[in-house]
Amino acid sequence: MKNKNHVVYSTNPEYLKKLKEQIEENNLELSEHFELKVRIEKKYRGGKVATIVSGYIGPQSGLKELEKTLKVKCGVGGSSKDGEIIIQGEHADKVVSLLTEMGYKAKRAGG
Repeated sequence: MKNKNHVVYSTNPEYLKKLKEQIEENNLELSEHFELKVRIEKKYRGGKVATIVSGYIGPQSGLKELEKTLKVKCGVGGSSKDGEIIIQGEHADKVVSLLTEMGYKAKRAGG
């Protein structure tokens, strides 16, 4: 599928694997090659608000470590699954700020 900028997106699962290998070979930071999107979500949560961080590419252990750091810094609970981090409450601006300080590319997304 093409977007307006004529960039082709791949749905091939091998694409991410190859990207990770290239990054590891060149000793580059994985966080420099993807952008995390932070949004507020209320759907399917019994009316409670959650902050969702999506777009993480990397090992599950790194996702869990990032989840733990964000939960501690925000002083709330949360979880992670399927490449997303779920933080309880409305903390999108704070999470974007924390992620940026940690060296990730992060932006607030609609939700």
